[in-house]
Amino acid sequence: MPTALLLLAALVASVAGMGWLALSMPVHAQQVWGEPPTAATRRGLRIAGVLALLVALVLCLVVDHATMASLVWVMGLTAAAVGVGMTLAWQPHWLRVLSPWVRTRRG
Repeated sequence: MPTALLLLAALVASVAGMGWLALSMPVHAQQVWGEPPTAATRRGLRIAGVLALLVALVLCLVVDHATMASLVWVMGLTAAAVGVGMTLAWQPHWLRVLSPWVRTRRG
């Protein structure tokens, strides 16, 4: 698989992971859905977020040696965190696309 596609996949996994970690926090979930999800849903989002960040690390390690891969991974995490943070500040409902399985009383 081409290097650029692997790095793009790593960035997508980073964004998804950071988004899921943000949505596992009651305050951010309130912004997105209007109410906090259940404890089980928050736990699932945290697990999904951590796994997505680990997938991003593995993809970076496949592309390059460990020292460069860790640098690229951290840069991807930073970009993803800033992107998710800006989305929460500007259009929080856009993050619903990351977790269509979450159901709230509102819908």
